[in-house]
Amino acid sequence: MSITVLDPGPLTTVQDAGRAGYAAQGYRSCGAADGYAYRLGNVLVGNDPGAAVLECTLRGAALRFETDTVFALTGAESPATLDGMPIPYYAPLLARAGSVLQMGAAKTGLRSYLAVGGGIATPPVLGSRATDVKCGIGGLEGRKLAVGDTLPIGSCDTAALWQAITAKRLDRPLRDKAVCGGLHPMRVQGTQLLPLLRAVPGPQDAAFTVQGRQDFIHGIYTLTPDCDRMACKLAGTPLQMCRGADILSDGIVPGSVQVSADGQPIVMLADHQTTGGYAKIATVISADLPALAQLRPGQRVCFTFVTPARAVQAARQQAALWQRVRDRL
Repeated sequence: MSITVLDPGPLTTVQDAGRAGYAAQGYRSCGAADGYAYRLGNVLVGNDPGAAVLECTLRGAALRFETDTVFALTGAESPATLDGMPIPYYAPLLARAGSVLQMGAAKTGLRSYLAVGGGIATPPVLGSRATDVKCGIGGLEGRKLAVGDTLPIGSCDTAALWQAITAKRLDRPLRDKAVCGGLHPMRVQGTQLLPLLRAVPGPQDAAFTVQGRQDFIHGIYTLTPDCDRMACKLAGTPLQMCRGADILSDGIVPGSVQVSADGQPIVMLADHQTTGGYAKIATVISADLPALAQLRPGQRVCFTFVTPARAVQAARQQAALWQRVRDRL
């Protein structure tokens, strides 16, 4: 059981839930940048939520299924066809052996996900199949996919899975926008709605002046061209600091909002480094990181402070959305 890569697109990698437990040895977690779309894709095809998928950036891949395969597309939607016929996102679909999937450029959003029944079965490294391009580990030889690559698929009774899906009439797109895109708040700015990223203050919020903290939650920031899977660098009102940005290096987590010497925030994403030496004014909550992971350079965001209890509540609400889909199977 395998998939052949006919055209990998600009950046397609194997990702899963991430490489946990090795930060002390300097290994980054990596994993899917949009964790919600990633988990939802796995749920749609009956996988364990931590199975490996393909993550495509800006434009999807062209792939040939070498065996009958149940698959689903989530995340940033693009025109997609199976053997030339248009197919939807957010629906379990069946590809026959020899069928070709063609994904186009995303209309909105940045990252698309392809989940297959059984998961992508490349060899795990340190307990994860997530691709870490900088370290050259995980995924397929630790690199982005190339033309001619062959990706193994894990064991799956495709016929039984597809029979279960069709028997319950689940072979159709999800229509609930909240279920498809997750829950994250928006802020009205003039005639626009901007993503409002909720963040827990700290751990070094005391390193910023009162004015600096106010500017952070009342300002509007634009994603610069210098954004990738490691971090989103933002441009906006410089944040005032009490004694400069440098601190003794300490741990970094997804969502950490470092502020460099120029006063501009940098929000860490899936491929973040394990430690950092800039003061962190806040940490974006996990429920809102998927929204940030789907933004493109030039788009704008704003922030608000919430309590840790609200962060936990939001994570539970988001988990409940994809659990609703899982329960249907």
